[in-house]
Amino acid sequence: MQRMRLEQALIARQQQGLQRQSTEFSQVHGRTLLAEGKAYVNFSGNDYLDLASSPLLQQALSEGAQQYGVGSTGSPLVTGYHSAHADLAAELAAWLGFERVLLFSSGFAANQTMLSSLTSAEDLLLLDKLSHASLIDAALQHSGRFKRFAHNDLAALARLLPETATAEQHSLVVTEGVFSMDGDSPDLAAMLQLCQTRDAALLLDDAHGLGVLGEEGRGSWFAQGLQPSDLYCYMANFGKALGVGGAFLAGSRTVIDYIEQFGRHYVYSTALSPALCVAVRKSIALVRTDTWRRDKLNENIQYFRRLATQAGLPCLTANGAIQAIIIGDSAKALSVSQQLRQQGIWVTAIRPPTVPPGTARLRVTLSAAHHTDDIQRLIKTLQQVLLC
Repeated sequence: MQRMRLEQALIARQQQGLQRQSTEFSQVHGRTLLAEGKAYVNFSGNDYLDLASSPLLQQALSEGAQQYGVGSTGSPLVTGYHSAHADLAAELAAWLGFERVLLFSSGFAANQTMLSSLTSAEDLLLLDKLSHASLIDAALQHSGRFKRFAHNDLAALARLLPETATAEQHSLVVTEGVFSMDGDSPDLAAMLQLCQTRDAALLLDDAHGLGVLGEEGRGSWFAQGLQPSDLYCYMANFGKALGVGGAFLAGSRTVIDYIEQFGRHYVYSTALSPALCVAVRKSIALVRTDTWRRDKLNENIQYFRRLATQAGLPCLTANGAIQAIIIGDSAKALSVSQQLRQQGIWVTAIRPPTVPPGTARLRVTLSAAHHTDDIQRLIKTLQQVLLC
């Protein structure tokens, strides 16, 4: 009976045109990827600054493995905390200005830890409606009140926030610096002001902002004029613009000390590979000093936006590396993606339940590695497929 239930769910997803499939790539390198012996221009990765295949990062990873070994051998509070972890945490704290940092194996684990650790049963937890699945899943486990406010809608958030906090009940507001499917950003300064007025804590997932936005790539909060002390807790990861893997939580010493003691993901999971930590430190150095990477990325973003507007493509309004082209129907979105693939262009179709019903899309991600000709080719092919 149990197996039959699983088979029925799989059949239903296939019939709905929502079945996901993994593609095996033999190489993903900068602006190109190889699959089944064919090369494609890659417009689906999150390697915004073209660092994932950097020879300098490869060398750092190799040197880290030679010095520390490949694995950490244990959880951070047993045998898994190496000097490589301490060095990376200290560098992150110094770069971003937070008092303390904890490292995690993934952004999903870090977000789960952030929400599960920092909320009590009496607290009100408020999430933007388009928050990442890692935040939603953690919020669904919250034993207290949990509500979602309309996307980037401060008025909707204000209606849900109590006027004042009490000794027993606090409010926590969770948003993202750059939303992973729409590519837009909230007005963090205005949201912070509202939170301060209502004595609410502001928590930020900046997975797609770190490295890309703000001076030295410090993130969306820095780009919008916030201070580290304005954020109750901050999550970002190393697998997007930094090109490596893993994640971290940052905040005041009290907040991070508390998570270290009570965050179950942190306490009971094997620590991040120390070799990866060495590679991340090299990546941070390049992010901070290679301003040309952000300059080139921004040039590509503006160029794409200009050509897409001229071509009349149905793009959402976003000024970042994530550009969503709304198709609507899931089957059509998948068909358009496959037609692009036939032309040597890799753009993934994003369908429900990742996005709301009726908003299936092509999620175009831009990189500093892309050439002008790549973007021209993408727009021209999209015109032929969508508008002709």
